[in-house]
Amino acid sequence: MTQVAESPAMQETTRDIAQAKQLYDQALKALANGQIETAIDRLDEAHELDHENEEVMFKLAYLLDLRGADQRAIEVYEILADRRPVREGVLLNLSILYEDIGRYDDAEECLTRLLTVNPNHPRGKLYQRDVDSSLSMTFDEDSEKRSEKRNALLETPVTDFELSVRARNCLKKMNIRTLGDLLKITEAELLGYKNFGETSLEEIKTMLTNKGLRLGQALEEQQSQARKDLLKSVAANVPEAILNKNVTELELSVRSRKALQRLGVSSVGELATRTEAELLGVKNFGQTSLLEIKQRLTEMGLGLRKLD
Repeated sequence: MTQVAESPAMQETTRDIAQAKQLYDQALKALANGQIETAIDRLDEAHELDHENEEVMFKLAYLLDLRGADQRAIEVYEILADRRPVREGVLLNLSILYEDIGRYDDAEECLTRLLTVNPNHPRGKLYQRDVDSSLSMTFDEDSEKRSEKRNALLETPVTDFELSVRARNCLKKMNIRTLGDLLKITEAELLGYKNFGETSLEEIKTMLTNKGLRLGQALEEQQSQARKDLLKSVAANVPEAILNKNVTELELSVRSRKALQRLGVSSVGELATRTEAELLGVKNFGQTSLLEIKQRLTEMGLGLRKLD
């Protein structure tokens, strides 16, 4: 019987998976010896090589949570929560992290998903009661005060902050008057303006970071909501089996696969919510890779999201 030779891309993937498995085993040994930081480092390396290994991701998120790196733990758990099927431990742990930072609506959504599959899950039912209680306590006045405080911050004139004359003049000419205006513009747009350089950019980024904000944040929030809305509308016309299909099944080139990994895209449904600009913004991703992905989506009756 003739044996089909693996392509270079398949050989590379096989090597990465094997090396990731070795790193995972090293992480478990380090953990058994009480070396949690070393275990986290090995798991990070394993995840970089194999983004599809859910055991690696779950263990990494768990250890990050254990070490108090809540935001990173949430980011990893969120990727797992978007996979289908999703393990119960992911939803349970993510709900706890959400509740700890006051994201009660997100915590409730996780627990609702968990209890939909397993209505009698004891810890799920217990945590849902806690989240419901927290929601009822924090909604009304506190929620309104937080909203008013945020709106007041976003309406603050940029002239109230210590920026260089060059940065101030450029922002004025670009009609950027408030912090809220800055959240609607990207780094690339600022750097593309005449006389606006890296020094001014770093000034502004530092100022925003100190206030828990970042350039393009408002655009990202709009795009995120647009993706959610699009996925809901697409789901009504495309079989769930297609939307849940892992992008690794599309037989894409190595370059295309790595670009999707960097974007955190794991399913066909998620891919369909991305725009051409988002894909082309990934390092080393060009028109050839874009055409390849568009062709695969077209074969399934889908396409990339178009900007409004």
